[in-house]
Amino acid sequence: MTTVTAGAAPRRARSEGGRLAELARAAAGPVACAVVLTGLLSAWVAASGAGTLTRVQLKVTLAAVPMRAFTPQAAATVGAAHTYLTIRNLSSTPDELIAVRSPVALHVVLTQRSLAGPATAVSSLPIPGNGTLTLSPLGDDVVLDDPTPYESSSAVALTLVFRHAGQVTIDAPVTAPGTP
Repeated sequence: MTTVTAGAAPRRARSEGGRLAELARAAAGPVACAVVLTGLLSAWVAASGAGTLTRVQLKVTLAAVPMRAFTPQAAATVGAAHTYLTIRNLSSTPDELIAVRSPVALHVVLTQRSLAGPATAVSSLPIPGNGTLTLSPLGDDVVLDDPTPYESSSAVALTLVFRHAGQVTIDAPVTAPGTP
């Protein structure tokens, strides 16, 4: 014979209710984190922080740093060194050359020349999508300000820094004065 006590059912209900409350408390933290993260990601998207990844591909087809004079001794008396660079943007996304570094110069200046006046220092040089940026001493240029003598070297290392494409390091051949 089985005997059922009157207090058994309410005890079981209380223990099941306690388990549900405990489960709800355990889940509250992760649920709150998910809600906050969803809100932050939504705000990031609304503020145009998110977007599609665009890969900008650039190709340097001509690079040269002409000697400042025909002999290293004469070159040591000349200040700046100019460069020749042709940078082709192989993607449809525009980019910008924002800096150039070289171990032979502590300071490298980007310059832009207008038809009406002399070259002026600029913070960046634009490269249109599917376009070309041509740099030379006669136009837009990269100027190595007061470099150490490099004329007896076969090449000068240049690290080109682009806004979207990142960094590209090239060895620009040292050429005769005034030649690319």
